Amino acid sequence: MLLPYTRLSINIPIIDMNKLTFFFLFVLISVCSSVHAQLITAPDQKQLYGKEDSLQVLSDSMINAVLAQSRFRADSNFVRGLVRSLKIKNSFYYPFDQLKTISHLYAPDSSFRIFTWQLKKDDYVFLQKGAIQINTPDGSLKLFPLFDYSMFTGKPQDSARTHNNWIGAIYYKMVMKEYKGVKYYTLFGFDDFSISSNKKWIEVISFNKNNEPIFGGPFISFKEDTLQKPVQARFSIEYKKEASTLLNYDHDLDLIVFDHLISESDEPNKKNTYIPDGTYEGFKWKNGQWVHVDKVFDFKLEDGQFPVDKKIRDDQGIIDEKQLERSSRENLDKAKKK
Repeated sequence: MLLPYTRLSINIPIIDMNKLTFFFLFVLISVCSSVHAQLITAPDQKQLYGKEDSLQVLSDSMINAVLAQSRFRADSNFVRGLVRSLKIKNSFYYPFDQLKTISHLYAPDSSFRIFTWQLKKDDYVFLQKGAIQINTPDGSLKLFPLFDYSMFTGKPQDSARTHNNWIGAIYYKMVMKEYKGVKYYTLFGFDDFSISSNKKWIEVISFNKNNEPIFGGPFISFKEDTLQKPVQARFSIEYKKEASTLLNYDHDLDLIVFDHLISESDEPNKKNTYIPDGTYEGFKWKNGQWVHVDKVFDFKLEDGQFPVDKKIRDDQGIIDEKQLERSSRENLDKAKKK
């Protein structure tokens, strides 16, 4: 789709190129959003708004309904309602901004967007759900439902997967990279893994010749480490429930940065004892792979200190992927300042 050309005249005595770039990007996004919104007719806009309101009620019930059967019923009704909403022509451009309890991220090139959410099975298990909506030229629906296969595999890092055996997560950020003309979309996700530990994931999505999503592949490399490990299809960190960990992409550094974790009780086999030790590792995009960087910063927190996770859930206990992204960003900013 052709985007409108906008000429801007700005008098800036001292130019901060980063701020100027972000300003132009903001203006471009605003213009494009306005153009895209016009693709949805007024009656369809009204219909989508009404459906969004119903979906928000159901998404809340998936987590907070007292009875398990009520939560599963809400999830079933939510899925049907979401699909009906997305069948409305040009629904891709409807942002679902009021759907606060569901993560929905657009690809940086607007080729697709991904919805992820979780269903509370019981006090010990959360099930991840999701769907990828492709941006189609005629505004029709092309949707790939995501089926979480985490419970049925003991080695989630070992292989590429399809939408039918996805390793579930609630995604809070997406970054696009290219290699040899192919686009790769790196997702950062959160998993309410167990009663005593959480996980965060790095997942790379690409699309095959049939425009079907492929999750993972030979993208996580440790080839520059002193002690080399096999290439992984995806990457995760698992840590103590109460600990707040960093796993995010930093545009200034052009790096994925994450906390180096240690067992606070010197029990390395128990991931639910892992906390940040104040040092950071990373991954650098090189020749179509995220290559491990052993040490990103040189400082270290004082012994016994680690950030406590207080903000990633709202008052109802629901994961807020936007707050998760902000918390992760704040951790990284603090690290860079130190």
